Amino acid sequence: MSTNPEEGAGSAHEPVIHVEPLPETRRAVGEVEAGLVRAGSLARSLGPTGRPVPDLPDPGPLSEHGPAHVIAMANQKGGVGKTTSTINLGAAIAELGRRVLLVDFDPQGALSVGLGVNPHELDRTVYNLLMERDVTADDVLLKTNVPGLDLLPSNIDLSAAEVQLVGEVAREQTLGRVLGPVLPDYDYVIIDCQPSLGLLTVNALTAADGVLIPLDCEFFALRGVALLMDTIQKVQERLNPELQLEGILATMYDARTLHGREVLARVVEAFSDRVFHTVINRTVRFPETTVAGEPITTYAPSSTGAKAYRDLAKEVLAR
Repeated sequence: MSTNPEEGAGSAHEPVIHVEPLPETRRAVGEVEAGLVRAGSLARSLGPTGRPVPDLPDPGPLSEHGPAHVIAMANQKGGVGKTTSTINLGAAIAELGRRVLLVDFDPQGALSVGLGVNPHELDRTVYNLLMERDVTADDVLLKTNVPGLDLLPSNIDLSAAEVQLVGEVAREQTLGRVLGPVLPDYDYVIIDCQPSLGLLTVNALTAADGVLIPLDCEFFALRGVALLMDTIQKVQERLNPELQLEGILATMYDARTLHGREVLARVVEAFSDRVFHTVINRTVRFPETTVAGEPITTYAPSSTGAKAYRDLAKEVLAR
């Protein structure tokens, strides 16, 4: 027999006591687990705007085209993604079987360049359409490489139109008047406005049914929206009572930065359901498409940017 007390202690088997949880405890644990599952599911269904993302199906084919719904892509602040959104939203809508006309209404001609057109080699542009009575939209119209997507191009000549239109009668209705004959041929017309609130932008707002405001997720972008909304209200009161706010599109969003998340939250708080669920994230793909002269839907069709604009197209059609 061993006399080592530690050896004896180690060989002893202590009884194991099993404690069953009370029924109330089991119910409480079950409710907590169910709550965590619901919270996780809700978090997955919420989009960047903090709202549940709707499930929008692909719209069905049309039996006939026209008359067009006219959208002005406007923001007096530059570098917010107006031209990028015009090109890619237009291409995404065209993918859904709609006929789309893009109007380059910026003297810089960025929309034309983004679709592979050299604005300096053009014989006729939107400027000629505005200022020469014998020029029609068909004389200026260009086909793009995207089926169902056409372009009215522009170049630096358009900058002279703002001065020359000052003396015209009903100068604010000039663009609407020249676009009128082609509206029955399209389902959507998207006007890429210049970064200002001058006469050209007022022309676009007067010709439009709705305004889509791209807004980059930066603090200074918020400050300019109030001025733009004031201009829209004046156009509604004096020139185009049918003009509506199509929606606000958050662009250049980076979810990794607290500033970006805070700005987006403030935009949603201020404009509620008028903010699109779709958010356009920052990506190097967009500058690449400009060099390539084509939309992201054809340049990088499986990219997150292409998916975002396809989702935006469904939202626009649903509205």
